[in-house]
Amino acid sequence: MGRARGDAPAPGAADARIGVVTFPGTLDDRDAARAVALSGAQPVPLWHGDADLQGVDAVILPGGFSYGDYLRAGAIARFAAIMDSVIDAARGGLPVLGICNGFQVLCEAHLLPGALVRNEDQHFICRDQRLRVENAQTAWTSAFAPGEEILIPLKNGEGGYRAEAHVLDELEAAGRVVVRYAGANPNGSQRDIAGIANERGNVVGLMPHPEHAVEAGFGPDTDAGTRTGLDGQGFFTSVLDALVRA
Repeated sequence: MGRARGDAPAPGAADARIGVVTFPGTLDDRDAARAVALSGAQPVPLWHGDADLQGVDAVILPGGFSYGDYLRAGAIARFAAIMDSVIDAARGGLPVLGICNGFQVLCEAHLLPGALVRNEDQHFICRDQRLRVENAQTAWTSAFAPGEEILIPLKNGEGGYRAEAHVLDELEAAGRVVVRYAGANPNGSQRDIAGIANERGNVVGLMPHPEHAVEAGFGPDTDAGTRTGLDGQGFFTSVLDALVRA
């Protein structure tokens, strides 16, 4: 298992450069960049209209409403110049994390299967959400233990995960369901799926927002204060371990 949350950065982590993409309508790029910096790596801003990935070691597609969510959430962002480079690099093994709108973009780009649709109750949701980590062997989840429950913020209007039955069965059989909603399902996602990975495990998408739970006193606390709001930090430290091991 990787480093626990709050541990010192891995050797060489300070040299890691993690790109954070900004599309028109992106809201959480600065939050993602701060999460990267707090993990010990260097955040690198990447612009949607620029195809150059600037030699980064990993890429994050953050949350927001890229291109106003016109057509479908993430549908236009998939055709941004930066995405051609992200798709090629991801297929070559580059770690890529899609958070909320970023997850939608990854599905639209066919780096991940399925789609995210309107929440079952047709309302935007904003709350702290419990998740169960199902796969702790991806590039973005090795800092967790299998079955570990974490609490991070969730905020979306189109967060219901949908896929054909055979795709869902394949995801389950291959262990590609990365995180699952624990307790009440907030948006009607099939099989309580909150995040998935590609076959190689370098590409992960999830709807909740780990970048909002990386700093003590600012993330949600649980268990009568025994946690300190750092439950999202493991996603960002995990990729540093993956880069060091590569």
